[in-house]
Amino acid sequence: MSSRHQVELVSVFAAGPGGGNPAPIVVDAAGMSDAEMHAVARRYGHESGFVLPAPPGSNCDYEFRFWVPNHEMSMCGHATVGAAWLLHQSGRVHRDQLTVQTRSGQVGIRIADCTAESAAVEISQPVGRIEPLPQPQAGRDEILDALGITEAQLAPLPIQNACTSRVKTLIPLASPADLDALRPRFEKIEALCEKIGSTGLYPYASFDASRQIFDARQFPRASGYPEDAATGIAASALSFGLLANGMVEASTRTITIRQGRAMKRPSQISVRFSFEAGAASGHPNGCWLGGPVRFETHVGAPS
Repeated sequence: MSSRHQVELVSVFAAGPGGGNPAPIVVDAAGMSDAEMHAVARRYGHESGFVLPAPPGSNCDYEFRFWVPNHEMSMCGHATVGAAWLLHQSGRVHRDQLTVQTRSGQVGIRIADCTAESAAVEISQPVGRIEPLPQPQAGRDEILDALGITEAQLAPLPIQNACTSRVKTLIPLASPADLDALRPRFEKIEALCEKIGSTGLYPYASFDASRQIFDARQFPRASGYPEDAATGIAASALSFGLLANGMVEASTRTITIRQGRAMKRPSQISVRFSFEAGAASGHPNGCWLGGPVRFETHVGAPS
């Protein structure tokens, strides 16, 4: 890896000291091989983002690629937010809107509230798709077993597969206390997710329904780590699941997804539904997700 391929570590969606999801980012990854990008993710142990020149004819500003320790990902919400924030901080972009190419399609980026020290970043996601589990009762039983919980700890809502960029399995729990107390059987999660067509289990609970605040945890299928501190793609999928179940408004009002508390990395993701031009309610055509970003540290490689 060339010396110009410097890795910068940011924390995305932090909701307090020590919070957020760490993201190693290379803002000038031109010339890096797949093996070199994969090696960064393995070295740091987190989802990692790489900014490359836009593919010819794509009409995009950049291409973003993402790797976790075990494989390449088609899309990563927090690494996209972190990479866009770093591009702004490093003076590489001077516009408030960008379009980037990812393996899951084109993603819009909005940069606002710009100062010399910071900026607010939101990224687009397509309208969510909500589906029942392929084998509802069998899948439900296996999910309860993998999470180590009983039927009594579920809220009276369906377990659903939801997707904006990747399929996540939404599991409604009765309370945030039940969510915090989860002790998953991690050895069962990969096979279970394969069976139900999911890339991760996303149990959630209502914290303050009137304010549209929900708590969640993410247990990925096979990323190389057992739990995620903040998962933007899952939060956007959850927002459409909440909408389908009548838990949130079909409006531009902010939905807040809190995550990472059980890992002692408190995180907070904001999601707002988007609508056709001139409409502020009705049926969303997608959503915008974002949250705070800060430097975790400035390093070339971990010790």
